[in-house]
Amino acid sequence: MARFLSVTLGGLSGGMIYAAVALSLVLIWRATRVLNFAQGAMAMFTAYLAYKVLEHGGSYWVALLVALASGLVLGAFVERVLVRPVENGPPLNAVVVTLGVFIVVEGLAGMFFGGTPHRYPTHFSNVNYRVGDVSALAPFDIWVIVSVLVVAVLLGLLFRYTDVGLRMRAAAFEGEVARMLGVRVGRMLTLGWALAAVIGALAAVLVSPNVPLSPTSMDEVFVFGFTGAVIGGLDSPVGAILGGVGLGVLLNYVAAYAGSDLQTLSALAVLVLVLMIKPSGLFSTTATRRV
Repeated sequence: MARFLSVTLGGLSGGMIYAAVALSLVLIWRATRVLNFAQGAMAMFTAYLAYKVLEHGGSYWVALLVALASGLVLGAFVERVLVRPVENGPPLNAVVVTLGVFIVVEGLAGMFFGGTPHRYPTHFSNVNYRVGDVSALAPFDIWVIVSVLVVAVLLGLLFRYTDVGLRMRAAAFEGEVARMLGVRVGRMLTLGWALAAVIGALAAVLVSPNVPLSPTSMDEVFVFGFTGAVIGGLDSPVGAILGGVGLGVLLNYVAAYAGSDLQTLSALAVLVLVLMIKPSGLFSTTATRRV
């Protein structure tokens, strides 16, 4: 029982990172019905910028702010300059653009920063607390969980209680009506992509102390985050968080009791099972038409 509790708690930290990636994908999907396959690569690039700040003597908090700010700018740039021209075309066009951004960003990271993995330092201890026989969370794990939860709560407050959030929701669900009411829809969509990139940047900084930073370090994290988003439902922010956390805990169970080699296969099996039961995701409110 003690081991089971330890494994469960250990999966929460990784699950929160997957939840952050899933939430960033859901924000973009709800706004533009585009899946940003470059999200992981963009997040990795912002983590490299933060790492360079640390290399030059900057503090952990300054580096974190640099990552978040660069994510904001990068997300807005990608939507405004690269995705906007193809948003009204066939859906595949936007997918191809994001895949192209993914390839270019990873290539630029290799050119600018090299391919040698770097261990991103953390401001908090990675040594787990112990409660009896149970290996509880480390201070760093608590920081990961709290920071992602705070971001999720702030986003919820933004969308529910602010004028900007109301405009973003209107632009996402009824763009033409929102334009008629004076909402700058294009600006709101850009803001949505920018906020999603900020969340991705946070996820990259949080995962890099445990996954050495390299041009491809976020690829697996993105895949699991995407899986969590689909499981929870691509139109449900709450589902993204629950799907990411649930997947993280599940993968920790698999690694502890069956071996880490089976983690990817287990995630695929769960994804297929969920899609067979409810194709729109477990927490989606969108009805799926069956033929």
